[in-house]
Amino acid sequence: MLLTVVLVALAITLTLLRQRDLTKGKGPVLFSIPPFTLTNQQGRAVSLADLRGRVWVADIIFTRCAGPCPKMTQRLSEIQAALAPGSPVQLITLTTDADYDTPTVLKSYGERFGAQPDRWWFLTGDKRAIANLAIDGFKFIAAEKKPEARTDPADLFVHSTYFVLVDKQGRARAVFDYEEPDMVPRLLQAVRQLLREN
Repeated sequence: MLLTVVLVALAITLTLLRQRDLTKGKGPVLFSIPPFTLTNQQGRAVSLADLRGRVWVADIIFTRCAGPCPKMTQRLSEIQAALAPGSPVQLITLTTDADYDTPTVLKSYGERFGAQPDRWWFLTGDKRAIANLAIDGFKFIAAEKKPEARTDPADLFVHSTYFVLVDKQGRARAVFDYEEPDMVPRLLQAVRQLLREN
């Protein structure tokens, strides 16, 4: 029952957000990201203040995921590779699995995908703080599956599979589904547009 409710909520949220595509002109502000402090893969505290003045892209995964997470991370790796050196764009990956995904685990996972730690932060921390940021802040779906609902040992969480694009003021401006074939060029076009904004 929980899985059905989560999937319906995810479908509704994604449908509403996808109707607002920044690549079709100056997009509206979808919502503001609330203040937060989490820990990145280098063991450093990261807050919303550290991202002011930067355009950033965020998603949510967990490193033990056998489903979409590796593909989502690969997409962010493609985005990182397409960004110019020194570009003021930050990539942010939250974990749903804070108990397991320590900074050390996240660092190793990021290295598998060529993550440059100064440009791409994998964030973990207090479970409640992560849940608040993921669900209330980014409007992500993030729910732990009950053991009886899991199809295999790595089937631990249900979570959103889209990327949120955030402007220099910490406001979400567009969302992109990782499965869309043209997602990377569309997202990069939207990033360039936000970089031109004051």
